[in-house]
Amino acid sequence: MRKRTLLLATALTTGLLSALPAGTATAAPSGLAHDFNGDGYRDLAIGAFGADAGSKHGAGAVVVMYGSASGVSTKKAVFTQNSPGVPGTAESDDRFGYSLAAGDLDGDGYSDLVVGAQYESTADKRGVGSVLVLWGGTSGLSGGSQLPGPSGRTEWGGFGSDVAVADVDGDGKLDVTATGQSRTHLYMGPFKRTGAPRNHFPVAETGSTYEAIAGDLTGDGKAERVYPFGVDGDERGDIRYFTHDPGNEQFPESDYAMIELPDADGDPGAIGDVNGDGYGDLVLGDYTDPTGSVPGGHKGGQISVWYGGKGGVDPTQRPTVIHQDTPGVPGAGEAYDGFGAAVAVGDVNGDGRADVAVGTSGEDNGSATDSGSVTVLFGSAAGLTGTGAKSFTQNTAGVPGSNERGDAFGLAVQLTDLDKDRKAELIIGSGYENENGGVTVLRGATTGPTTSGATSFTAGGVGLKGNAVFGWEIAE
Repeated sequence: MRKRTLLLATALTTGLLSALPAGTATAAPSGLAHDFNGDGYRDLAIGAFGADAGSKHGAGAVVVMYGSASGVSTKKAVFTQNSPGVPGTAESDDRFGYSLAAGDLDGDGYSDLVVGAQYESTADKRGVGSVLVLWGGTSGLSGGSQLPGPSGRTEWGGFGSDVAVADVDGDGKLDVTATGQSRTHLYMGPFKRTGAPRNHFPVAETGSTYEAIAGDLTGDGKAERVYPFGVDGDERGDIRYFTHDPGNEQFPESDYAMIELPDADGDPGAIGDVNGDGYGDLVLGDYTDPTGSVPGGHKGGQISVWYGGKGGVDPTQRPTVIHQDTPGVPGAGEAYDGFGAAVAVGDVNGDGRADVAVGTSGEDNGSATDSGSVTVLFGSAAGLTGTGAKSFTQNTAGVPGSNERGDAFGLAVQLTDLDKDRKAELIIGSGYENENGGVTVLRGATTGPTTSGATSFTAGGVGLKGNAVFGWEIAE
């Protein structure tokens, strides 16, 4: 789920510098997306929407693990809606932390964190959902603001089911898109720390959307937005994307054109430059098995790559399709594997091309049904291939833990460089590890993810209580 933009560093103000003792120097914040404390290392934000907050079951939580030269450090923070400065109050089944996205929304050089509380209630409606921002600073995330909710939210509509951060109009300011049932909404930056965006409005011509994908498919510095949704006759997903097009008569109020990809299918997705040509490519996970009512796809699931270009994604192109029966890919396609249930893009081996991590959370490993696996596919000048693909389970040598029934290893995946070596770490969510969830981190290397020095964290180990589903969501 969701892509982020690398931001330029922002210098400290003259007033702050003059307040320092003579001879003291302070580095400017890094401006990196995911660097909440500005120290130059990206940080890791993990959702646990089922966690208890005090006596409120399922209120939800977000865990932040701070990055360092050695990867994930011991410094962490846990946020709920009972935390100081966080808007709202923790209530049962709010699902705070159901969706996450990171980026510097207010332009101060510190990354902020956008959090969806999927079933937050208002005074007169239950489960309408909300979107909040936790603000970055020298000590990391603290305090927050709620973004204005769109009008017409319905009970149990789940606004905030997904969020994405990217600059969609090329003005150098990050924007936020949020989904939930039929209330897809776009917030234009810059943002004030009150939560007020420069402007905000609903996205036209979308059905019930629960996924938001953002990234630059055209190479023009303006991110496209993709909103997959199921419709009658195409339950595998109706894929459309919006591109910035000032003066377009189709949506004159928002200066965007909509492009349909009628042959594309999938739900989770990510955008990254897989073939290194300077254009982002759209990776879609189509994890459902073919059935009589839903033909197409592949037994056990598949992913597809739709390549971007100067004009965006050509709807008539033949995408790259990869599954567990593709040559070079470990395993085999089996019913209900869920290959493609989670996808992420990032450069694991430092060759300048995006690689793809694929979660297969329903994979059976021997008698350990639904214990799960993760496959890493490597980008190349020719695009994504199965050549050299690597697969990991909790029985892989060096990976902490062991395959256990129902762990769902690979329920979430992310590729983020936490130690500043220009090779992304593979972060894996096991939403039901020990019933309450866990996260595993494998470091990036020139040969791909390595199990040397692998680390893991469980819900209980980071202080969460209840059926936390820790590792359901990892901020992109």
